[in-house]
Amino acid sequence: MGDTYPKLKVAAVQAAPVFLDREATVDKACRLILEAGREGADLVVFPECFIAAYPAWHNFYPARHPQCLRFGQEMFKNAVEIPSPATQRLCQSAQQANTYVVMGLNERRRGMMGTLYNSQLFIHRQGTILGKRQKLMPTSTERLVHGLGDGRGLRVFPTEYGALGGLICSENGNPLYRFALLSQGEVLHAASWPSFANPYGSGYSREAMLLRMRNYAWEGRVFIVSAAEIFTEEIADILELDRDTRLSIKEMGGYSAIVNPNGKIIAGPAEYGETIVYADIDLEEIIDLRMHQDYTGHYNRFDVVSLNYHPSPYVPLRHMPAPVTTPHEEWAAAETLDRETPLPIEKPMGDP
Repeated sequence: MGDTYPKLKVAAVQAAPVFLDREATVDKACRLILEAGREGADLVVFPECFIAAYPAWHNFYPARHPQCLRFGQEMFKNAVEIPSPATQRLCQSAQQANTYVVMGLNERRRGMMGTLYNSQLFIHRQGTILGKRQKLMPTSTERLVHGLGDGRGLRVFPTEYGALGGLICSENGNPLYRFALLSQGEVLHAASWPSFANPYGSGYSREAMLLRMRNYAWEGRVFIVSAAEIFTEEIADILELDRDTRLSIKEMGGYSAIVNPNGKIIAGPAEYGETIVYADIDLEEIIDLRMHQDYTGHYNRFDVVSLNYHPSPYVPLRHMPAPVTTPHEEWAAAETLDRETPLPIEKPMGDP
């Protein structure tokens, strides 16, 4: 009879945060998780920096403008520590909804007072934290507020459906990052995106987002759950944008979608507005496609080309162990130092 592979329902949340309000955004996220759970979702993916804001203000004001400084401080104060009461509430909702959750958020390290990270939090359906990953290289103006992530997060997380991985925004177009996840057996991929709100228009960015998702799905033979944020009038009000700027970014964001391993969009793309995109998927679809071309298996030559992966923490301070020495070695080292260190020449009292 052989093995069977699971079917499941996945969901991409397309929504805006309660801008720069962590507690209210967590409330909203929990409601959306429970709503998706009632619809039978087994995996729910949220947009980039959903808790509690994507730093879009840097698209409208200079870096040292008072508005940017003010919003940056609020962004830090509303960032999420892992673990914390905020993550505990998300875990409780995931458990109640009986669904896996991938949440986009601004993360700060406990006890630190400056650097933030653009992170995805992976939550088990039983209400525990599977792990997290931080965006390895912030994109464009994100570098003004986000630090560099490290290799520890470039990994997949085990589920009963198979390996679950995720990338944030333009990371989904990086072939080395994709290959790192696919090489670990990824079959489900969570892609988190912002709203692409900027005064230069977002039509190209939305189409480019779908292009990257379809390419990733086809290349890796994986299912993609792609969740994009939206930019609202309420956010424009908080950012105090002028009329011309508002007109240039009207109805920005959206295009959340679910893509199958053949690169076909099977749900979405969702147009502007808050919604949840659902799709039923069958992991057995992957088998035939990978038997034909498996870029992390038989359809490659790792003796010719391969990827080096360094899962090292990116930390400012490393505690190095002191060298272990014997009493004899310590005495010998001290004696050598005494012989090689010139003694000061003492002069008679009164000499100049």
